[in-house]
Amino acid sequence: MSVTSEDRPWGSWHVIEDGQGYKVKRIVVHPGKRLSLQTHEHRSEHWVVIFGIATCTVGDEVVKAGPGDCIDVPLGAMHRLANEHSEDLQIIEVQQGAYTGEDDIQRHEDDFGRHE
Repeated sequence: MSVTSEDRPWGSWHVIEDGQGYKVKRIVVHPGKRLSLQTHEHRSEHWVVIFGIATCTVGDEVVKAGPGDCIDVPLGAMHRLANEHSEDLQIIEVQQGAYTGEDDIQRHEDDFGRHE
């Protein structure tokens, strides 16, 4: 049985749909938390903010995104999602690529000491 949701030190994620070549997740990032600075070898990601304000790093660019805003993370791009505000951040993430497994994460910097 595959995992469809998981708690993380920064919040949680829940898989809404998982198909061939794509996966859709709802991600919650708690106030003051951020995901690892990471890359993926096999997938791109597309984030849509549904609640809160996201601080999105993609390559050398850092942008703020609010409800309805979309951020594209190309295949192989260094990226990070952060919540610098006082309420939970919620986004929908659409992953597209030949492989969307959780082990396709290369962490380059992580607040929680994780390395994969």
